[in-house]
Formats: sequence, C-alpha cells, structure tokens
Amino acid sequence: MAKDATYTEAVGRRKTASARVRITPAKSTSVTVNGKPGEEYFPLKQMMSTVLSPIQTVGASYAVTAKVSGGGHKAQAEAVRHGISRAITALVPEQRKDLKVKGYLKRDPRAKERKKFGLVAARRAPQWSKR
Repeated sequence: MAKDATYTEAVGRRKTASARVRITPAKSTSVTVNGKPGEEYFPLKQMMSTVLSPIQTVGASYAVTAKVSGGGHKAQAEAVRHGISRAITALVPEQRKDLKVKGYLKRDPRAKERKKFGLVAARRAPQWSKR
C-alpha cells in the first residue's frame, strides 16, 4: 500500500477480539492481518471466507489491512469482517443495505458470562449432597 493512498478506517469487535481495519480501493482484493498475508494468518479457508464475505457481497475489490488483538482466531476473523463492513459503509453508504441484510454490521453481543461467587461456573452450582 502506497503512503499517499487514501484509506477508510473502522473498528470491528467480537467477544474480546478487536480489529482496526483500513481499506483502500484496489484493482484486486488483498488482505493483510498483523503484517502477515490473510491466508497465512487465517489458515482455515472458512475463516478467510468469513473475512472476505462483505467484499464479495459488495462486489468490489479492496486492499485490506487489519490489526487484530484479543480473542481466538474465529472471533478475530469475525471482528475483521465487522470492521471491513463498517469501513465499506463509511466509504460507499449505498452498500449499507446489502451488508445490513446479511448481518455484517451488527456487533454480535454474545460473550462468555462471568463466574458468580458460590457457584462452580457462571450458572453451575456445586454438587448437592444429602449427607
């Protein structure tokens, strides 16, 4: 990516994963995550297809650079997807409807519930013993 190229930046989140995403219109789609090529950072094809899904929905090509931290690989892939969707919406507002219908603009609120005192886990009570 050239220094003078203009980019659009957005933040995507999922569980405890957070992604800072920059997209630049390009001739062919390329993804860089934490300084590595996307296929190297997300070796599973399913995760790469998750990352590229908003770009395929829009039907354009972008050079994507993302810095991701926290969470696991799947949550990171979904955080990058969220960030790409937000950046595309900021760049081309007409695409918002297509991305919204697919659910890419919604920040998935599901996260692990905290453990409560007196319990073994979030809701699991200690084993009850009669005697």
